[in-house]
Amino acid sequence: MEDIAHLLNDARQGDAEALSVLYRQFVPGIFGYIATRVPDRATAEDLTSEVFLQMVEGIHALRATDEAGFAAWLLRIARLIVAGYYRKRERQPLVFSLSHDEGKHESLLGKESHPETNPVFQAETREEWNRVVQAINHLTEEQRQVLVARLLMGYDVETVARMIGKKGNAIKALQFRALQSLHRLLAKQPGSRRVDHTHIEAVR
Repeated sequence: MEDIAHLLNDARQGDAEALSVLYRQFVPGIFGYIATRVPDRATAEDLTSEVFLQMVEGIHALRATDEAGFAAWLLRIARLIVAGYYRKRERQPLVFSLSHDEGKHESLLGKESHPETNPVFQAETREEWNRVVQAINHLTEEQRQVLVARLLMGYDVETVARMIGKKGNAIKALQFRALQSLHRLLAKQPGSRRVDHTHIEAVR
């Protein structure tokens, strides 16, 4: 990927190509975060689009100059948009399942995020993903952010620490507790013997 500081500088000036590159780089992680918080794919796509619309509208005032700061800003926008979605409906997030919806893989992410190369959709096609997202809904917000940053965005501990504003040891502890909670929750669910935890273990 092009130097993030250069991209952010160009994006702040309204450069369309820089904005497009940032979108392609960060949309899988943001979509993955939102998809674990709302009841269906269509809603997740709509809210993800809102995040990147706000990115375009607000990036001129963004002070972040590195990837961690930019990713943290996007996750903060996503969190507020999801909260607003539920405030409008005056109810709390529901546990749900992500269904495999043919034909929509490229509608949001574009050709460069084809299911064969996108880890979010690779995981989604697995039968156990429904149970995983149900368990993720029971984690704390900080635990969810750590797993999204580590699992979906692929950041190392130091980068996640800068994103969330905590020390590396605290991130490791949050990750450990999140994984333990996921294993415990998954073990309680029907069909848990068939659940493959390898994509969760990968973030250890």
